[in-house]
Amino acid sequence: MRLSDRAAVVTGSSRGVGRNVALAFAAEGADVLVNYTSNQKAADDVVEQIRAMGRKSLAVRADVASKAEVENMMVAAKENFGRLDILVNNAGFTRPAMLQKMTEEQWDAVLNAHLKGPFLCIQAALKYFQEQNYGKIINVSSVAGLVGTVGQVNYSAAKGGILSLTKSVARELARYNICANVISLGIVDTDMTEKIRSDEKLKEVYMNRILLKRFGAASDISPAFVFLASRESDYITGQLLCVDGGYGMI
Repeated sequence: MRLSDRAAVVTGSSRGVGRNVALAFAAEGADVLVNYTSNQKAADDVVEQIRAMGRKSLAVRADVASKAEVENMMVAAKENFGRLDILVNNAGFTRPAMLQKMTEEQWDAVLNAHLKGPFLCIQAALKYFQEQNYGKIINVSSVAGLVGTVGQVNYSAAKGGILSLTKSVARELARYNICANVISLGIVDTDMTEKIRSDEKLKEVYMNRILLKRFGAASDISPAFVFLASRESDYITGQLLCVDGGYGMI
């Protein structure tokens, strides 16, 4: 198994991309902390599936924009798993609005989740990575952060910022044998993209932008995360990997 004896924290892993990544990590031998903010039942379901694979797991409620809650989450991972090797910063949500109508609350909420959250999580995990002179950080971005999107300047700004954050983190932490990379996603089959996938007009617009002419499935996304979390990527850091069906090429 490619992640045997490794321990991971995957934020926002009670559903969507995070859930699929957590399960993929466990299938490859990792112990996984499942992070959530509101849906404990969904998080507990992921934990049960991971434990059924013979791996350790626990669900921890934490707002990634809260320094205290993030630090407690990392402590829980170390106490339960005995180590921490992998951090996936995936948690987030959207608060869409056109620029002239976007409120300060909508801006702050999205930037806090998608940009401040990864910053705080990396800070909190860092001491554990430094202790073992090893760690893998995988930050989740979006095609919106590369090419922009109408009605989501907050989300696009946050996702663009993740790329710069990752590159700076990679430069600072390379001395500790810590790799930091970004995976940029396109339209993935999750709750967040349901409107795009179910509205025929929106579906047509976005499908015309995807070179492979289909939305992403869990099976398309998870292998990239497993690769960047594994020893196979030990000589890769500060890089952007687009798993978007070619959307970012347009």
